[in-house]
Amino acid sequence: MLRKRTPIRDHSAEANLFARRAFTAFIFVLILVAILVSNLYNLQIVAHQTYQTRSNDNRIKVIPIAPNRGLIYDRNGNLLAENKPIYNLEVIPEEVDDLNDSLDRISALIDISEQQRQEFLDDIRNNRRFNSQVLKSRLDDKEVALFSVNQHKFPGFNIEARLARYYPYGDTLTHALGYVAKLNKKELAILEAEDLATNYRATRDFGKLGLEKFYETQLHGEVGSQSVEINNRGRVLRTLDETAPVPGKDLTLTLDIGLQQIAQLALQDMRGAVIALDAKTGGVLALYSNPSYDPNLFVHGISSKDYKELLNPDRPLINRTTQGRYAPASTIKPHMAIFGLEEGLVSETTEMWDPGFFQIPNVDHRWRDWKRWGHGHVDVYKAIEESCDTYFYDIAYRAGITKISNFMAQFGFGDLSGIDIKEEATAILPTADWKRGRFRESWYPGDTISVGIGQGYWTVTPIQIANAVNIMVNKGKNNPPHLVQKLSHDGVSEDINNDEKPPVVLKNPRHWQIALDAMHNTVKKTTGTAHKAFKDTNYDSAGKTGTAQVVSIAQGERYDAEKLKERHRDNAIYVGFAPFDDPQIVVTVIVENTGGGGSVAAPVARKVMDYYFIANPLEGKKEAPKS
Repeated sequence: MLRKRTPIRDHSAEANLFARRAFTAFIFVLILVAILVSNLYNLQIVAHQTYQTRSNDNRIKVIPIAPNRGLIYDRNGNLLAENKPIYNLEVIPEEVDDLNDSLDRISALIDISEQQRQEFLDDIRNNRRFNSQVLKSRLDDKEVALFSVNQHKFPGFNIEARLARYYPYGDTLTHALGYVAKLNKKELAILEAEDLATNYRATRDFGKLGLEKFYETQLHGEVGSQSVEINNRGRVLRTLDETAPVPGKDLTLTLDIGLQQIAQLALQDMRGAVIALDAKTGGVLALYSNPSYDPNLFVHGISSKDYKELLNPDRPLINRTTQGRYAPASTIKPHMAIFGLEEGLVSETTEMWDPGFFQIPNVDHRWRDWKRWGHGHVDVYKAIEESCDTYFYDIAYRAGITKISNFMAQFGFGDLSGIDIKEEATAILPTADWKRGRFRESWYPGDTISVGIGQGYWTVTPIQIANAVNIMVNKGKNNPPHLVQKLSHDGVSEDINNDEKPPVVLKNPRHWQIALDAMHNTVKKTTGTAHKAFKDTNYDSAGKTGTAQVVSIAQGERYDAEKLKERHRDNAIYVGFAPFDDPQIVVTVIVENTGGGGSVAAPVARKVMDYYFIANPLEGKKEAPKS
């Protein structure tokens, strides 16, 4: 029997196979190691900064810090606009998973009205979701405590302590100071276009009117920031770094709060405006429009009910001192007298006969004087002190509208006064071209006659007439009206540069004094239209009354206030200054639909001047009594 042979194993082949497999495995492992090393290099070297930043974002938060808004003081250091601490409930929408559910639950905890909820939802639609938005402002202590206990249930919701604007004098200063309110989408777009949006990252308020708007950049300051470490719930653990914000600059005004309050009290419930200027500088001592409103209503968001109450026929939202447009009436007669003297239409001694009306040759229509039987023989002095219409009808008719307009434009009529608030109207200084463009009609001589006594198409704002009188009082020197005299920051003051405008230069400087002397007679002479209002003062003043028609009276009829609607009755106007020999104050008063510049507007001006000379007694003279 044959034995089966065992095959001989090829150890060499097996060794080669193992070697190939081992090499393949080594290459595979090497590739994996290379990939691992490559990824480690990418993570540790190439993308280090990116992942470091993402890591920091999980534990470090940069919080913008709002700067304190600059304060506003009157000329005597009285605080007019301040910042008060409040607590707001704020939400970062991006950090809230179910916003509607969270709002429902928070409303069960803290009283949040439907209007507040809707305004919040409107805000987040109009703003970036990573920005904090106010849900409810001015939380009381109980609400703060309730939320603090339950804060863990509301991720993205926080209580923030902020400083909010507060106006301690309320409606007394609204039209001068203006107010701040919530920064809106339109304003934010403007800030972004001007590359200023980053400075408002922590700011909720923005100047809306008055000085708050005009000096927004100076009042706002510069935003700061704080880097803090937070835990997984967003709670701040510690502060890592901080850049302090730069507070806004403080404003010191030319305005006197005492004089402002007297202006408000003097107008009582009458619609109108009072302006008092420093005759030496053009600084505004008082600027009051009546009726007014409380600006604090707007700071935290005015309710629909409160806003509707302001939309009434008395128009409290209008700043009558700079936006109200009125016929200047007889207060323009001193300027018209200077014009007539300069043009050689009259002289200091020229007299004319006033029968109580004026007629254009060969025309039946009569332009009536306020005094039915006329003033008799009238010169330039008597024409101003007794306010003779016929005298100025004649000057206007012989001069023509072009010369009148060109002359009056030098006093700022038909233009902005330059006052440092943006809410200002130019009003109308009429010309033939203006009428043609507005009504597509020619200019007629009868149009010019009405302009001669400050009626017809001519309108002015109270600030314009105040500025024009101040130019006349200073015999051509033109100091534009202004409210701010200096800015302050860290104890360093910076005076506001209120440059003079080009002066009004007369061919004969004597003509200034003629008009001023006539205004003096208006107060001092018993026949003067302002004599009764300023009788027995302890200062020597001068002025001019005016009574402006609001609606036309038919030919042959006389004005009867009782037959007219209240809104159709005449406006009362007064302009004046004191002391006569060295003017310190110029006052302008306009009262709507009361009639009687001498009987209504002049007594208001008297109260303002009385107070001024009590606070600033004339050297060597007795103080004026309270009125």
